[in-house]
Amino acid sequence: MAAPRRAHVEGAEALDAVFPRDVGLFADAFPAEARYRFCGHGLRIAQHHGGLLGVAAPVWEAALALCQYFEKQQLDFRGKQVIELGAGTGIVGILATLLGGDVTLTDLPLALEQLQENVARNVPAEHMARVRIRALSWGLDHEQFPSGYDVILGADIIYLRDTYPLLLRTLQHLSGPGSTIYLASKMRQEHGTTDFFETLLPRHFACELVQRDEQENITLQQPMRRCLAL
Repeated sequence: MAAPRRAHVEGAEALDAVFPRDVGLFADAFPAEARYRFCGHGLRIAQHHGGLLGVAAPVWEAALALCQYFEKQQLDFRGKQVIELGAGTGIVGILATLLGGDVTLTDLPLALEQLQENVARNVPAEHMARVRIRALSWGLDHEQFPSGYDVILGADIIYLRDTYPLLLRTLQHLSGPGSTIYLASKMRQEHGTTDFFETLLPRHFACELVQRDEQENITLQQPMRRCLAL
């Protein structure tokens, strides 16, 4: 998500709680690098913990679960228009790029520099034309993006109740009858994640549970536009 325009964003206080504006709260910022291998591709992911990044800094378990799903299913994104929401480190969208997709990575403006660094680290020069980095405010400037993406990705982006209507509005705009949506999430009861998947999301999409990690309490859902429901 991109930084909200405070006069118009629903749930601005909740967003500020996750991305504080007081730089002193994260005075002890430090960089770290993690290495992964998926689908035959080695990934070097920078994570700038602290500073203003907050939850956008680390690689979350749900992102790794989604990458593992790509590998297990041997997914091929060649010829696909792909967008990742709340990309954070960008590991999921970067992998989709390496698997052939034309990918747009989106997040709050404060996370874009980290995304740029990770794209530069992991995407070969000959594939740079297939990856873009843009700020996106769910429910606000989503209409500046086209509708009908082939693939929409989101990993661990469902944790603030006040953003759920904004996310749903954005998903509805970005998707079309032929879109495939993958949402991987840690099921945090205290954040209403279960309610999002079991109550809110099914009002707009027909959902299929495609993977469940009991040990990590992570689910991977594949929502579809209701017009595709059987």
